[in-house]
Amino acid sequence: MNFGRGPSVVLNVGGTRYSFSREVLKDFPLRRVSRLHGCLSEQDVLEVCDDYDRERNEYFFDRHSEAFGFIMLYVRHGHLRFVPHMCELSFYNEMIYWGLEGSHLDYCCQRRLDDRMSETCTYYTAEELNGGPEGKGRRPPGAEGGKWLERMRRTFEEPTSSVAAQVLATVSILFVIVSMVVLCASTLPEWRAPENRSVEEQSRYTAESVREPSGIIEAICIGWFTAECIVRFIVSKNKCEFVRRPLNIIDLLAITPYYISVLMTVFTGENSQLQRAGVTLRVLRMMRIFWVIKLARHFIGLQTLGLTLKRCYREMVMLLVFICVAMAIFSALSQLLENGLDLGTKNKDYASIPAACWWVIISMTTVGYGDMCPITVPGRILGGICVVSGIVLLALPITFIYHSFVQCYHELKFRSARYSRSLSAEFLN
Repeated sequence: MNFGRGPSVVLNVGGTRYSFSREVLKDFPLRRVSRLHGCLSEQDVLEVCDDYDRERNEYFFDRHSEAFGFIMLYVRHGHLRFVPHMCELSFYNEMIYWGLEGSHLDYCCQRRLDDRMSETCTYYTAEELNGGPEGKGRRPPGAEGGKWLERMRRTFEEPTSSVAAQVLATVSILFVIVSMVVLCASTLPEWRAPENRSVEEQSRYTAESVREPSGIIEAICIGWFTAECIVRFIVSKNKCEFVRRPLNIIDLLAITPYYISVLMTVFTGENSQLQRAGVTLRVLRMMRIFWVIKLARHFIGLQTLGLTLKRCYREMVMLLVFICVAMAIFSALSQLLENGLDLGTKNKDYASIPAACWWVIISMTTVGYGDMCPITVPGRILGGICVVSGIVLLALPITFIYHSFVQCYHELKFRSARYSRSLSAEFLN
């Protein structure tokens, strides 16, 4: 450092002044401050600080003064903690500016920082990191076509992103409700009466069912869902990723059976051999129940459930392993105590281990239908142990799943609020 006068150096951080000797700066624990010692020109100094006064040898830093005070406590005493009532991420940014890292924090504050960063990072998707829904002005020139596709994609994917998206989501929900009402009504005895007809009559009924009111309503709903799925596929950024998404797979499972059933009806005609596929047709039509899951696009609750299951698959597998191990142990013991030993009282319900597995699963989950129950004293003692073990085993992974559910809910609420703000801006404009 070959500029400035006097043996001391003054740091002015947010209006608070700190005085140091020149020799102290050489080995100062804060990397940004120690860089002042090696500055050889005014340009080098201005790369380190915001401004400086040569006459008074004072260097100005436009940073948070209270945060720097806590950082100076670390320099003096070796303990670094968060500033009370200050965001952990803001204080962490101050630490990075002065040349500190998260490892310099005390252990309790490190855990707070890790938790806060893990929560915050999940709130930002790849779209937000690339500019977000409000980053329209950052698009390269000549991207009008891409902007239109992006607006269309948001209209179909984000129900709260615009007025048009809300209208489209409302219409889609109405179609789902109507299709579910028709599906439920089709199982009523009055609607199922034609199934008791002969093969020839059944063939004619199947061919004419599309022209009936219920068939027309079903065809209209399927047409809407098909058009919606095609448009969403066209405007999607990554076609392969679009096909792999769970909700899109569910859409295909809900739409495809209708076309398969229509094609089978057209090609079978009155062929009695092929009419045996009627059971398959009923199964395919019943797969329309998957349309209910389409509501997950418009309700945060269902989205939270799906996201939680996706992120907690390890805990879910752990839970299933616990249950399977317990089933193997308790079913074998119950079959032995109730039927395997020659005690004069044999319980036919426990004739085999697979049959005893049913009793174990309804006991561990505390359902207790009562269709099977032990009659021997050792069997009842084992039943009590089975119930208590089920409560304990089921409760162990629940804590992890609960915390993940809460985090996913807040994440989706945060994302919905962002698009609601863009919707409010649209109304203002």
